[in-house]
Amino acid sequence: MGMTITQKIIARHAGLASVKAGQFVECALDLVLGNDITAPIAIEEFEKCGAGRVFDPAKVALVPDHFTPNKDIAAATQCARMRRFARSHDIVNYFEVGQMGIEHALLPEMGLVVSGDAVIGADSHTCTYGALGAFSTGVGSTDMAAGMATGRCWFKVPAAFNFRLTGRPGPYVGGKDVILHIIGLIGVDGALYRSMEFSGEGVGALTMDDRFTIANMAIEAGAKNGIFPVDEQTLAYVREHSDRSPVTEAADSDAEYEKTFSIDLTQIPLTVAYPHLPSNTRPVAEARDVPIDQVVIGSCTNGRFSDLRAAADVLRGRRVAKGVRAIIIPATQRIYLKAMKEGLLETFVEAGCAVSTPTCGPCLGGHMGILAAGERAVATTNRNFVGRMGHVESEVYLAGPAVAAASAVAGRIASPDEL
Repeated sequence: MGMTITQKIIARHAGLASVKAGQFVECALDLVLGNDITAPIAIEEFEKCGAGRVFDPAKVALVPDHFTPNKDIAAATQCARMRRFARSHDIVNYFEVGQMGIEHALLPEMGLVVSGDAVIGADSHTCTYGALGAFSTGVGSTDMAAGMATGRCWFKVPAAFNFRLTGRPGPYVGGKDVILHIIGLIGVDGALYRSMEFSGEGVGALTMDDRFTIANMAIEAGAKNGIFPVDEQTLAYVREHSDRSPVTEAADSDAEYEKTFSIDLTQIPLTVAYPHLPSNTRPVAEARDVPIDQVVIGSCTNGRFSDLRAAADVLRGRRVAKGVRAIIIPATQRIYLKAMKEGLLETFVEAGCAVSTPTCGPCLGGHMGILAAGERAVATTNRNFVGRMGHVESEVYLAGPAVAAASAVAGRIASPDEL
């Protein structure tokens, strides 16, 4: 039996000719990632085990993005510990406030991940890099510590689901709508410890930013990873951002998939996920009487430049509804600067939005937009669990940037064509 893309990458990094689902292997790693919440725990375990130095200072990335700029003394203490570790171990890819961004937008932008890589990160949305045709997955802080020390990690080889995509998305429909539709179809544990592999001619109709969004939320279906085939769009992105040579893997024609799903992109509507699960989805057209208090456009899921442009196109010449707070968070400094040069920030401010420096902030209920009891938000983030963005009696509705922007103007969940 042949291998999937994920299995081929795992086999190569394990030094094996082939692997099969359920097999336990140990792999060499191309990158180990941590942030200001997870890295301090990993550092503590790293020091407990007596490791003298990290395995490669150029293959560890530390990004303070969750509670930064520091929201309080505890956050400052976390970041200080990570900063000291980065200095003492000469970590090449430590990104300070002012240079940093939201980790899963920053690392591809900096060219630190390319096709064919094996990457672990002490953050569940590390699966984002599957958009580049890399095997990337979230791990706990203890596994991160071991990865920093040895450059290796163990895995159980995942079985795979195949999502065959056809057609092209309709107006305003993007990667967020596609992945919400899929999660609504299979459930939040529908792909538990599986590799979600995307294929078909419809892949070519998705931008790289669409693919980053889809791979980012594979974990919201319980998946071990999400991964796309490498095509010319992928290679062009890698050439633009990295001087490393990608390794292209393709699924064998007889690769084994537990299930195959056919997804016609032309049939996917603008979609919103109701509280309190990403799988609680319905078309925006069925969600028009939900008044809101806040809109957040940003995060590792939808804070890229195309997301900001989509929001600005809706907000241009319009105003945020009275009583609604709209917060825009560019995912990296480079995206912030490009949005500034192209006038998008001016559009946001004129519409009545607040624009933030890059941060994960409100996505995890950290800062920059916490909800009070009874408040509702539409957010381009990835999770809407109970209390995710603040009080346990608040509600988060997940949507793409165009719907989020339209909702800010309407004061309720809305699609752009309603305005």
